[in-house]
Amino acid sequence: MSRKLLLSFLLFTAFFLGVWSSFAQSSSFDNIIQINGVTMTADSLRGVSDVTVLVKNKNRGVESERSGVFSIVCYKGDTLQFSCLGYRTKEFVISKDLKGQYFSLIQLMVQDTFYLPETIIRPLPNKEQFDYAFQHWRIPNDQYEMARKNTDALVLRALAQTLPRDGHEAQQAFLRQQANDAVYYGQQKPMNILNPLAWAEFFEAWKRGDFRKQSNPYSSSY
Repeated sequence: MSRKLLLSFLLFTAFFLGVWSSFAQSSSFDNIIQINGVTMTADSLRGVSDVTVLVKNKNRGVESERSGVFSIVCYKGDTLQFSCLGYRTKEFVISKDLKGQYFSLIQLMVQDTFYLPETIIRPLPNKEQFDYAFQHWRIPNDQYEMARKNTDALVLRALAQTLPRDGHEAQQAFLRQQANDAVYYGQQKPMNILNPLAWAEFFEAWKRGDFRKQSNPYSSSY
Protein backbone atom coordinates (compact mmCIF):
# COMPACT_ATOMS: atom_id res chain seq x y z
CA MET A 1 0.00 0.00 0.00
CA SER A 2 2.80 2.39 0.82
CA ARG A 3 4.51 1.63 -2.52
CA LYS A 4 1.37 2.59 -4.47
CA LEU A 5 1.01 5.74 -2.41
CA LEU A 6 4.64 6.69 -3.06
CA LEU A 7 4.25 6.03 -6.80
CA SER A 8 1.09 8.13 -6.93
CA PHE A 9 2.85 10.96 -5.07
CA LEU A 10 5.81 10.91 -7.50
CA LEU A 11 3.52 10.94 -10.55
CA PHE A 12 1.52 13.85 -9.12
CA THR A 13 4.73 15.77 -8.36
CA ALA A 14 6.10 15.23 -11.87
CA PHE A 15 2.79 16.31 -13.42
CA PHE A 16 2.65 19.41 -11.20
CA LEU A 17 6.25 20.39 -12.05
CA GLY A 18 5.63 19.94 -15.78
CA VAL A 19 2.50 22.11 -15.69
CA TRP A 20 4.28 24.76 -13.61
CA SER A 21 7.30 24.80 -15.98
CA SER A 22 5.02 25.22 -19.01
CA PHE A 23 3.12 28.00 -17.27
CA ALA A 24 6.34 29.77 -16.25
CA GLN A 25 7.78 29.57 -19.79
CA SER A 26 4.52 30.84 -21.28
CA SER A 27 4.35 33.66 -18.75
CA SER A 28 8.01 34.61 -19.36
CA PHE A 29 7.45 34.65 -23.15
CA ASP A 30 4.36 36.84 -22.81
CA ASN A 31 6.40 39.29 -20.73
CA ILE A 32 8.96 39.84 -23.52
CA ILE A 33 8.35 42.74 -25.90
CA GLN A 34 10.19 44.23 -28.87
CA ILE A 35 10.25 48.02 -29.07
CA ASN A 36 10.57 49.49 -32.58
CA GLY A 37 10.90 53.26 -32.54
CA VAL A 38 12.33 56.48 -33.90
CA THR A 39 14.19 59.25 -32.07
CA MET A 40 13.30 62.71 -33.41
CA THR A 41 13.88 66.34 -32.48
CA ALA A 42 10.99 67.95 -30.61
CA ASP A 43 11.01 71.21 -32.60
CA SER A 44 11.54 70.09 -36.21
CA LEU A 45 10.78 66.34 -36.10
CA ARG A 46 14.12 65.40 -37.67
CA GLY A 47 15.62 62.00 -37.03
CA VAL A 48 18.35 62.02 -34.38
CA SER A 49 21.14 59.53 -34.97
CA ASP A 50 23.55 57.94 -32.47
CA VAL A 51 21.07 58.09 -29.60
CA THR A 52 21.96 55.53 -26.92
CA VAL A 53 18.90 53.53 -25.87
CA LEU A 54 19.62 51.67 -22.63
CA VAL A 55 17.50 49.33 -20.53
CA LYS A 56 17.90 51.01 -17.17
CA ASN A 57 19.84 49.04 -14.53
CA LYS A 58 20.37 46.08 -16.89
CA ASN A 59 23.48 47.13 -18.85
CA ARG A 60 21.89 46.41 -22.24
CA GLY A 61 21.14 48.80 -25.07
CA VAL A 62 21.39 49.85 -28.71
CA GLU A 63 22.06 53.00 -30.76
CA SER A 64 19.73 54.65 -33.23
CA GLU A 65 20.68 54.63 -36.90
CA ARG A 66 21.29 57.62 -39.17
CA SER A 67 17.56 58.18 -39.63
CA GLY A 68 16.88 57.73 -35.90
CA VAL A 69 15.40 54.22 -36.15
CA PHE A 70 16.13 51.73 -33.37
CA SER A 71 14.89 48.34 -32.19
CA ILE A 72 15.41 46.68 -28.81
CA VAL A 73 14.00 43.64 -26.97
CA CYS A 74 13.22 43.95 -23.26
CA TYR A 75 10.61 43.04 -20.65
CA LYS A 76 7.34 44.72 -19.90
CA GLY A 77 7.81 47.05 -16.96
CA ASP A 78 11.41 47.99 -17.92
CA THR A 79 12.51 51.59 -18.29
CA LEU A 80 14.25 52.78 -21.47
CA GLN A 81 16.77 55.60 -21.11
CA PHE A 82 17.54 57.81 -24.13
CA SER A 83 20.75 59.88 -24.10
CA CYS A 84 22.69 61.77 -26.76
CA LEU A 85 25.27 64.54 -26.77
CA GLY A 86 23.52 67.90 -27.13
CA TYR A 87 20.11 66.59 -25.97
CA ARG A 88 18.45 66.10 -22.61
CA THR A 89 18.24 62.58 -21.24
CA LYS A 90 14.76 61.04 -21.51
CA GLU A 91 13.18 57.99 -19.93
CA PHE A 92 10.23 55.89 -21.04
CA VAL A 93 8.55 53.30 -18.81
CA ILE A 94 7.12 50.30 -20.67
CA SER A 95 3.72 49.47 -19.24
CA LYS A 96 3.15 45.97 -17.89
CA ASP A 97 -0.39 45.97 -19.33
CA LEU A 98 0.68 46.08 -22.99
CA LYS A 99 -0.83 43.36 -25.16
CA GLY A 100 1.30 41.39 -27.61
CA GLN A 101 5.05 41.28 -28.16
CA TYR A 102 5.52 44.40 -30.33
CA PHE A 103 5.26 48.10 -29.58
CA SER A 104 5.99 51.22 -31.68
CA LEU A 105 7.49 54.31 -30.05
CA ILE A 106 8.38 57.84 -31.16
CA GLN A 107 10.74 59.49 -28.68
CA LEU A 108 11.16 63.26 -28.97
CA MET A 109 14.56 64.66 -27.96
CA VAL A 110 14.91 68.22 -26.65
CA GLN A 111 18.15 70.08 -27.34
CA ASP A 112 20.20 71.00 -24.30
CA THR A 113 22.48 74.02 -23.82
CA PHE A 114 25.95 73.72 -22.32
CA TYR A 115 27.51 76.66 -20.51
CA LEU A 116 31.30 76.60 -20.43
CA PRO A 117 33.28 78.37 -17.69
CA GLU A 118 34.54 81.85 -18.45
CA THR A 119 38.02 82.09 -19.99
CA ILE A 120 40.06 85.32 -19.97
CA ILE A 121 42.90 85.67 -22.49
CA ARG A 122 45.55 88.25 -21.67
CA PRO A 123 48.58 89.32 -23.76
CA LEU A 124 52.17 89.13 -22.57
CA PRO A 125 53.36 92.20 -20.60
CA ASN A 126 56.02 93.42 -23.07
CA LYS A 127 57.61 92.80 -26.45
CA GLU A 128 60.74 91.11 -25.05
CA GLN A 129 58.72 88.39 -23.35
CA PHE A 130 56.73 87.86 -26.52
CA ASP A 131 59.93 87.42 -28.57
CA TYR A 132 61.32 84.95 -26.03
CA ALA A 133 58.06 82.98 -25.96
CA PHE A 134 57.86 82.92 -29.75
CA GLN A 135 61.38 81.46 -30.01
CA HIS A 136 61.52 79.05 -27.07
CA TRP A 137 58.03 77.93 -26.15
CA ARG A 138 57.13 74.46 -27.35
CA ILE A 139 53.43 74.13 -28.01
CA PRO A 140 52.28 70.48 -27.92
CA ASN A 141 51.03 69.06 -31.20
CA ASP A 142 47.34 68.49 -31.69
CA GLN A 143 45.92 65.35 -33.29
CA TYR A 144 45.92 66.89 -36.77
CA GLU A 145 49.61 67.85 -36.54
CA MET A 146 50.59 64.40 -35.22
CA ALA A 147 48.68 62.74 -38.08
CA ARG A 148 50.40 65.00 -40.61
CA LYS A 149 53.85 64.11 -39.25
CA ASN A 150 53.08 60.41 -39.14
CA THR A 151 52.11 60.41 -42.83
CA ASP A 152 55.07 62.50 -44.01
CA ALA A 153 56.76 60.94 -47.07
CA LEU A 154 60.30 61.20 -45.65
CA VAL A 155 59.26 59.64 -42.34
CA LEU A 156 57.52 56.75 -44.08
CA ARG A 157 60.52 56.22 -46.34
CA ALA A 158 62.89 56.14 -43.35
CA LEU A 159 60.63 53.67 -41.53
CA ALA A 160 60.46 51.46 -44.62
CA GLN A 161 64.27 51.09 -44.53
CA THR A 162 64.29 49.81 -40.96
CA LEU A 163 61.14 47.69 -40.77
CA PRO A 164 61.47 43.98 -41.59
CA ARG A 165 59.62 42.41 -44.48
CA ASP A 166 56.10 41.23 -43.88
CA GLY A 167 54.81 37.86 -45.03
CA HIS A 168 53.74 39.03 -48.49
CA GLU A 169 57.04 40.79 -49.23
CA ALA A 170 59.08 37.82 -48.01
CA GLN A 171 57.04 35.48 -50.20
CA GLN A 172 57.54 37.68 -53.27
CA ALA A 173 61.30 37.89 -52.66
CA PHE A 174 61.54 34.10 -52.27
CA LEU A 175 59.55 33.51 -55.49
CA ARG A 176 61.76 35.96 -57.42
CA GLN A 177 64.87 34.20 -56.14
CA GLN A 178 63.46 30.83 -57.20
CA ALA A 179 62.62 32.22 -60.66
CA ASN A 180 66.17 33.55 -61.10
CA ASP A 181 67.69 30.25 -59.99
CA ALA A 182 65.43 28.30 -62.34
CA VAL A 183 66.93 30.10 -65.36
CA TYR A 184 70.33 28.46 -64.80
CA TYR A 185 69.24 24.96 -63.76
CA GLY A 186 71.79 22.42 -65.06
CA GLN A 187 74.44 24.98 -66.02
CA GLN A 188 76.96 27.33 -64.48
CA LYS A 189 75.84 30.87 -63.74
CA PRO A 190 77.65 33.50 -65.82
CA MET A 191 80.34 35.60 -64.13
CA ASN A 192 80.44 39.31 -64.94
CA ILE A 193 84.11 39.64 -63.99
CA LEU A 194 85.05 39.23 -67.67
CA ASN A 195 82.14 41.26 -69.03
CA PRO A 196 83.47 44.49 -70.62
CA LEU A 197 80.10 46.23 -70.26
CA ALA A 198 80.08 45.53 -66.51
CA TRP A 199 83.65 46.89 -66.19
CA ALA A 200 82.69 50.04 -68.11
CA GLU A 201 79.71 50.60 -65.80
CA PHE A 202 82.01 50.04 -62.79
CA PHE A 203 84.47 52.69 -63.95
CA GLU A 204 81.68 55.19 -64.60
CA ALA A 205 80.31 54.63 -61.12
CA TRP A 206 83.81 55.06 -59.70
CA LYS A 207 84.20 58.40 -61.47
CA ARG A 208 80.84 59.61 -60.23
CA GLY A 209 81.80 58.75 -56.65
CA ASP A 210 79.03 56.23 -56.06
CA PHE A 211 81.27 54.21 -53.74
CA ARG A 212 82.12 57.09 -51.43
CA LYS A 213 80.87 56.79 -47.89
CA GLN A 214 77.69 58.83 -47.51
CA SER A 215 75.99 59.84 -44.30
CA ASN A 216 72.46 58.58 -43.71
CA PRO A 217 70.08 61.57 -44.09
CA TYR A 218 67.58 59.92 -41.74
CA SER A 219 70.02 59.37 -38.87
CA SER A 220 69.96 61.86 -36.03
CA SER A 221 72.99 63.01 -34.09
CA TYR A 222 72.82 63.59 -30.35
